[in-house]
Amino acid sequence: MSGRSLDERLVVARNAARAAGALLRAKLGTHLRVRSKDERTNLVSEADTASEALIKRIIGHEFPDDAFLGEETGASGSGAARWIVDPLDGTTNYLHGYRCFCVSIAFEQGGVLELGVVYDPMAEEEFVAQRGGGATCNGERLAVSAQTHLGDSLLVTGFPAHAVDDPGSNLEPFADFLVAGQAIRRDGSAALDLCYVAAGRFDGFWEPDLHAWDVAAGTLLVNEAGGRVSDYRGNPALLAGRQIVASNARIHDAMLDVLRRYA
Repeated sequence: MSGRSLDERLVVARNAARAAGALLRAKLGTHLRVRSKDERTNLVSEADTASEALIKRIIGHEFPDDAFLGEETGASGSGAARWIVDPLDGTTNYLHGYRCFCVSIAFEQGGVLELGVVYDPMAEEEFVAQRGGGATCNGERLAVSAQTHLGDSLLVTGFPAHAVDDPGSNLEPFADFLVAGQAIRRDGSAALDLCYVAAGRFDGFWEPDLHAWDVAAGTLLVNEAGGRVSDYRGNPALLAGRQIVASNARIHDAMLDVLRRYA
């Protein structure tokens, strides 16, 4: 890793996440230029691009040889060391003043997730995970919930940014889990949803059609907090797999029973 330790990278990731969070907080509620990407519901604002530029500059200054994958600028660089960044997860929330959004930064080495940092600038919560080192929120150790029954579980999900009649729209699984679970929330930030599973606030999460930057840091957080992450078939979740199920591990198989026909 170019002679630099994971601890050094973690310090830089935390600094970058907090700097980007401060930028987002300052721009919240101001007049921002906004455009749609591929769908009218898939938005990007100047806050997204400014946040990513800041993160990329901070990381690039310290680790110029590392590769970078950002939601807004795509892939750059090459090599085994790679940063995976969502500079503003929850853009639609942000643009409406709904204060559920975050900055997500992950680091992988040789295809293995090593570090994850998710920062919620409005709640001032910093979620941190290091492979083999556990997961924390503001320095306090995280652990998934102890819930064992899907019927008593609080679940969370999201919907892809495309037409509701698309087969991947998540409407049918949503209806199934309305019956199978206790209750469902839809908050609009996959990275924070995963953090909340890691913290035991949610018992389970599922969502289709996500990207690496949406889930990289959160996946590590759930795993390090004692949870389980997979695709809809129960196989290890791949960052490019586009289907994810995360849970406290105890209700995971029951969630898979609901989702397998959508795999």
